[in-house]
Amino acid sequence: MDVKLAICTLLHLILLAACNGSGTMESDGKIIDGAKTHNHNARQNMRIEQESDASPRSLPKEEADLIPFSSEKLDHILQLFSFPEGSPQAIAIEDTLRQCETKHIKGETKICATSLESMFDFTKTILGSKTEIKVLSTNHLTQSNNNTLLQKYTIMGIREIPANKMVACHTMPYPYAVFYCHYQESESRVYQVSLVGENGDKVEAVAVCHMDTSQWSHNHVSFQVLGIEPGSSPVCHFFPADNFVLVP
Repeated sequence: MDVKLAICTLLHLILLAACNGSGTMESDGKIIDGAKTHNHNARQNMRIEQESDASPRSLPKEEADLIPFSSEKLDHILQLFSFPEGSPQAIAIEDTLRQCETKHIKGETKICATSLESMFDFTKTILGSKTEIKVLSTNHLTQSNNNTLLQKYTIMGIREIPANKMVACHTMPYPYAVFYCHYQESESRVYQVSLVGENGDKVEAVAVCHMDTSQWSHNHVSFQVLGIEPGSSPVCHFFPADNFVLVP
């Protein structure tokens, strides 16, 4: 499958996108029919996440390293941050720890970085200690007053960003900033996608296409949504504004 077509037609993109049964979306002024790609009853809109004022603050590495980060220390962590057991915050913390401790898939290297320093240290082990690292993220160029996030977006252009390797870092729900960073040996491609919303909002979004999904779990949400099997097709997804792609 052509990668640019994959970006346009895999409409329910992990973490961000949703569409309805009609499965149509505009791309470069054309309507693309996504019904053949998958069929479900979500709404025909795409949500481009924005940075929240309530985003957890980043801790210096020396401070973060002193705080336990393990499921075995869950009770201590909840006491430290004064979250009652069973509260939404406690459930989110437990889920984050569980995901961070899940075994990596074949060909994947991952870490849950509890500081920006740790995130860059991990990235340097993948891209090279002397490599100049570029940090890419989704950028909201304009934002309307009504803060409409769930709406139709028109893809105005797609540009591939050359990168022989890439590290993806996703923010995790936690009392302070934690980044789930991972690198996959299989081919991935990075794109900058220009989008315009129905209300005129302009977004320069970062998207990644994973070309080989054969090692992914059959239970991965993308396969459930798209109705495909591991390894049968590239899977592409946009990145929220507080997530990062790091490339040389």
